[in-house]
Order: sequence, then C-alpha cells, then structure tokens
Amino acid sequence: MTTRGELRLLPWTGPDGKPCYLSTDDQGGYVSRLADHIEAFQLGMASRLLEHARQAFDDKTEDLEELHLLTAQLTSALRDVVRIATSRV
Repeated sequence: MTTRGELRLLPWTGPDGKPCYLSTDDQGGYVSRLADHIEAFQLGMASRLLEHARQAFDDKTEDLEELHLLTAQLTSALRDVVRIATSRV
C-alpha cells in the first residue's frame, strides 16, 4: 500500500480514461475503503474467470463465441489486476 504522503492509484479511470489518484493520509477514509472494496471485487472476479478458463480449456470448448467472450473478460480482468499490482509497488 501507499505510505504517508504518497498518491494512491485508484482502481478506476476518469471519464477520459486517464488514471485517478487519491491524495490522503487517511487509510480508512471513504474513498480509500471504496477503492479497497473494488480491488477485492476485481481480484475475486479475476480468480473466478481464471477458473472458468481452466475448465473451458480442460473441456476443450470449441464454442468460438464463448471463447471470444472469455478472452475479452480475461483481458479486462488482467488490466484490473495489473492496475492493482502497479498501485501497490
């Protein structure tokens, strides 16, 4: 996590797609808690998608539409996980 006086990269972007940062020393503030909850949700979703992908490949799914959707969802989840990892460096 961020140390005192550092900016925190938030798990969402602004309307123009640019990163959003939080400047606060209050780790328990509303926006900090909201960001923590969203990050937890994003990590949980990535984990569930990874399990779904493993099952789809184990079952040798040939439904191209399903695989396309799964790829799009995994790409989105990976983007979220990279953002979370970046925010914690």
